Amino acid sequence: MSLLKREEWYDLTRTTSWTPKYVTEDELFPEEMSGARGIPMEAWENYDEPYKVSYPEYVSIQREKDSGAYSIKAALERDSFIDRADPGWVSTMQLHFGAIALEEYAASSAEARMARFAKAPGNRNMATFGMMDENRHGQIQLYFPYANVKRDRKWDWAHKAIHTNEWAAIAARSFFDDMMMTRDSVSVSIMLTFAFETGFTNMQFLGLAADAAEAGDHTFSSLISSIQTDEARHAQQGGPSLKILVENGKKDDAQRMVDAAIWRSWMLFSVLTGPIMDYYTPLESRNQSFKEFMLEWIVSQFERQLLDLGLDKPWYWDQFIQELGERHHGMHLGVWYWRPTVWWNPAAGVSPEEREWLEEKYPGWNDTWGQCWDVITKNLVNGKTELTVPETLPGVCNMSNLPIAYTPGNKWNVKDYQLEYEGRLYHFGSEPDRWCFQIDPERYKDHMNLVDRFLKGEIQPANLAGAIQYMSLGPGVMGDDAHEYEWVKGHEGKTSAA
Repeated sequence: MSLLKREEWYDLTRTTSWTPKYVTEDELFPEEMSGARGIPMEAWENYDEPYKVSYPEYVSIQREKDSGAYSIKAALERDSFIDRADPGWVSTMQLHFGAIALEEYAASSAEARMARFAKAPGNRNMATFGMMDENRHGQIQLYFPYANVKRDRKWDWAHKAIHTNEWAAIAARSFFDDMMMTRDSVSVSIMLTFAFETGFTNMQFLGLAADAAEAGDHTFSSLISSIQTDEARHAQQGGPSLKILVENGKKDDAQRMVDAAIWRSWMLFSVLTGPIMDYYTPLESRNQSFKEFMLEWIVSQFERQLLDLGLDKPWYWDQFIQELGERHHGMHLGVWYWRPTVWWNPAAGVSPEEREWLEEKYPGWNDTWGQCWDVITKNLVNGKTELTVPETLPGVCNMSNLPIAYTPGNKWNVKDYQLEYEGRLYHFGSEPDRWCFQIDPERYKDHMNLVDRFLKGEIQPANLAGAIQYMSLGPGVMGDDAHEYEWVKGHEGKTSAA
């Protein structure tokens, strides 16, 4: 077979299935794991993934990727880029590795569920490669930051963060567990590979790779690029699953999964990617604003793909578009203000020059978020740093596990979207967050966010210091301003800070 051209044998082997003799089809593919939704095997055998690869090709390509990434790392190690990199960029990497590296390992389990329980032979074939991809992604994103542990204990949180009860880690763990660890194989293919990977992680890695290259970090750029090319392949598993669901009368179910996954993905990326692109990346290295990037790479792509597959845009699409210019500014301000509660040093990103850039990219920024930074800057100029750190915890959404944030100034419209369910009062940061809970309340009802745990008495002493200890943070790890407040000097004597 190795002497034949791939196109002469590939379609036969990738769709190979079998008729079980010793167990029933339902025993081989139990519904709770396969998620076939009553659609017959014949329909699943029509699964046709657009990105095809054979095992010999996969091994050869992956070998080249690893050789390239590790060779560049070795060649540039003596350059000590980290020691002279902009502190905001260092924080970008520490945040990325802590939130993502171990979740890549977890994604191996999600891919394995499809490899074993998907009724579509093509899905099982592609998921086998995806499982190996995710294992590689976890390994390489733990190995690269480990070399920097000698420089700063924060790098160790690439391995540690997801094992802690730090609030951002809780949010990431809640999201990824929902998408990857607790769903049937069809739901995983749609919610993880289509909604999250095709729409968000591919774009996250494209943006990070470009910004890394601009910042001079060719090691990180090479690493992220090698991962993105894997994601571009195995992310193609969800589209064919959606097509089969739509063709077999399951459009409403498919639409619900897509809508929930896109919103949950957006909320996480509003705190993970938005601040990185608009505040942490050095001004001279920014290619696009976060909003411009999202509109070009995600919004247009999703609209096209959803319509091509016979689905509708999510019901909250207009709200999503509006939030592209708002929510991540609030998340960034919150992370910087509550900086002792994170494992990286947030970059304020509001020097006079950066504020001009923000106002240009987001007209009205100075009259909204800028007003909050005016107060912070004034206190720092006057030496009152103690007024720029928190004394307690913020309100946290029971779905996203992120702070409830709204645009200040003349657009102020803060709301607590409440829901009482089985005698418990839940709080949500938006109508889509509450809707995600309502469509499957049994899935989420028992989870407690950080503030729930605080109010229940699980955090002692019941103050911010107790919460920081509960989150496994301490001296040498607790975040502070990435640039040691050097940016404040540019505001001294200016009326905006007076």
